[in-house]
Amino acid sequence: MRIWLDGTLRDADDAKVSVLDHGLTVGDGVFETLKAQDGTPFALTRHLERLTRSARGLGLPDPDLDEVRRACAAVLEANPMPLGRLRITYTGGLSPLGSDRGETGPTLVVAVGETARRPDTTAVITVPWVRNERSPLAGLKTTSYAENVVALARANRAGASEALFANTVGQLCEGTGSNVFVVLDGELHTPPVTSGCLAGITRALAAEWTGAHETDLPLDVLERAEEVFLTSTLRDVQAVHRIDGRVLPAAPGPVTAKAMRVFEERAASDIDP
Repeated sequence: MRIWLDGTLRDADDAKVSVLDHGLTVGDGVFETLKAQDGTPFALTRHLERLTRSARGLGLPDPDLDEVRRACAAVLEANPMPLGRLRITYTGGLSPLGSDRGETGPTLVVAVGETARRPDTTAVITVPWVRNERSPLAGLKTTSYAENVVALARANRAGASEALFANTVGQLCEGTGSNVFVVLDGELHTPPVTSGCLAGITRALAAEWTGAHETDLPLDVLERAEEVFLTSTLRDVQAVHRIDGRVLPAAPGPVTAKAMRVFEERAASDIDP
């Protein structure tokens, strides 16, 4: 594997970041994950715009997007594969131990790993922990991901691929790495970004292409929704067939199936929507 690190491609064994990098010591960093098909990243412009928003939210300098584009192209060319998970990581860089950031400048890493197409349906659970919609990190895609690691491990132990959070006022928010949509009375709804969820790229496209409504929803909507699906970069649109102990045997239902079809068709027609 060839990895981009601070301006150049390196072999994986030579791509080393300091143990004093702020991304490692305190999770001071942001990242993006993109789907790359046959060496072409999907929705790259939108992902780079969100990378910049997340960096600004942490007080990091704006990333050099021309360099990031060059890095993505170089990594994809050096590591050909039919379907890849392209990861852009941008951290606070070499810093003293503790929360204060150093002055050497950010670290940029771009890498890709092979992945496979997700199943059409999946199981999810809800967890007792909440997203803090008032956190300074709300809506930012940061490397401070331990909360998601714990929740996803719980989901995996329950035979599920995702865990869903409420926020501090009991509203449905998001998954560890996905956004959630529900069908109520035949209409499609998804939590607004004010709920504390990440403004997912796939979420935005799916909402735009299907006409979904942004709606404040209680967590218990999952007990009565006619259909539920997840969206994320590597899931695209994925139906949910089980939520905790509730089974949705018809998944994907008609609204979800249409959303899956529309997303696939629109994404195929425009690689950078």
